[in-house]
Amino acid sequence: MIASSQDGPVTVIAIDRHERRNALDLEHCHALREAVLTAAGSARAIVLTGAGSSFCAGADLDGVYGDEFRDALHGMLQAIVAVPVPVLASINGPAIGAGTQLALASDLRVAAAGARFAVPTARNGLAVDPWTIRRLALLAGGGTARAMLLGAETFGPELAHQRGLVDRLGDHADALAWARQVAAFAPLSLAYSKRALTEQPIEDPVLATAFEACWTSDDRAEGERARAERRPPRFTGR
Repeated sequence: MIASSQDGPVTVIAIDRHERRNALDLEHCHALREAVLTAAGSARAIVLTGAGSSFCAGADLDGVYGDEFRDALHGMLQAIVAVPVPVLASINGPAIGAGTQLALASDLRVAAAGARFAVPTARNGLAVDPWTIRRLALLAGGGTARAMLLGAETFGPELAHQRGLVDRLGDHADALAWARQVAAFAPLSLAYSKRALTEQPIEDPVLATAFEACWTSDDRAEGERARAERRPPRFTGR
């Protein structure tokens, strides 16, 4: 199942299928997508993680051989990218195949000591979509993408951090602490920056509107007041 819980302004979403090492099937792709979309309606930040000792062992190979699963997986990944709320991946264990894709779709990544990253499509005759390959190369560099996709290499947390695939090293408590910090930032600014970072064209009218909204928002005025009064700002997203 997909379990959701609240930690103040942060929604924690966990893949809870530990008997399959949190592998994704069609049902769980749909459920994870809905959980992310629901959380984005009220949360100020979202944390994705896995129950037990695995983040996500990949796609459940008993059910991946069809367009329906591929469409569901891609739709779930794009929902993570598209929601205006920052999504942090708390990578508590192996993130293989679709697990690495989940990490890539997230905005920020924290990897624990047991984390492992791999996209072993060359070992099983499968393929990931071009978006995943470009995202991997953008975050971690072309050399890392080639090593993972052509050399079928597995990266531990330290090397993943060195290559830029992971933003911070730490456990789930560290990921939650970072998410709470992010949740206190200005929501309109976060939403604008997230959209601008996801390969939107410069002339995108929605992006331009979001940019102007930041400069004319109550939150901008609140930031100015907070600086003058030497206190933390209290942003509302308006």
